[in-house]
Amino acid sequence: MSAQDRPVTTRAAANPRVRLLAGIAVLVLALDIVTKTVAVAQLEGREPVRILGGLIYLQLLRNPGAAFSLATGYTWVLTIVAIAVVVVIIRVARKLRSTGWAVALGLVLGGAIGNLTDRIFRAPGPLQGHVVDMVSPFAPDGRAFAVFNLADSAITCGGLLLVLLALLGREMDGSNARTKKDGTENE
Repeated sequence: MSAQDRPVTTRAAANPRVRLLAGIAVLVLALDIVTKTVAVAQLEGREPVRILGGLIYLQLLRNPGAAFSLATGYTWVLTIVAIAVVVVIIRVARKLRSTGWAVALGLVLGGAIGNLTDRIFRAPGPLQGHVVDMVSPFAPDGRAFAVFNLADSAITCGGLLLVLLALLGREMDGSNARTKKDGTENE
């Protein structure tokens, strides 16, 4: 069976960049689930735990909204947005030829699924679940900065990498937009 005759999903799965994206997403999701499970088991009902001389406080919060307590009354909207992000990343993955894009999208996908898992499976119920957050930089209770979790960190790092790739002209297909303008093509 030639490459053209194989189903798209088989070709996408054979793409090493898609495997990299999937591997990073699975790793982020697994680490997110583990850290949230440990946080619930160890931090529930406790005062904030000060570490690194007060640079970080570990404190369990269940967040119905987004970062900085935005959209707390719109948990279901945040759930739909997360589902849309996951679907879009899965759909565009087959076009990946860039390692940078694979890493960035893997981080965003794993983080989105991590928080989406909370939204679906945690109290108060499906599509309205509160996300488990536990890292409060500089002060407890999010007084100095938003309280976040590993999934949030992965989404942020992936987003920053996407911005950097865009600024450098790197395309998802591995080409460079800057060299396309000059009429030359790399990689």
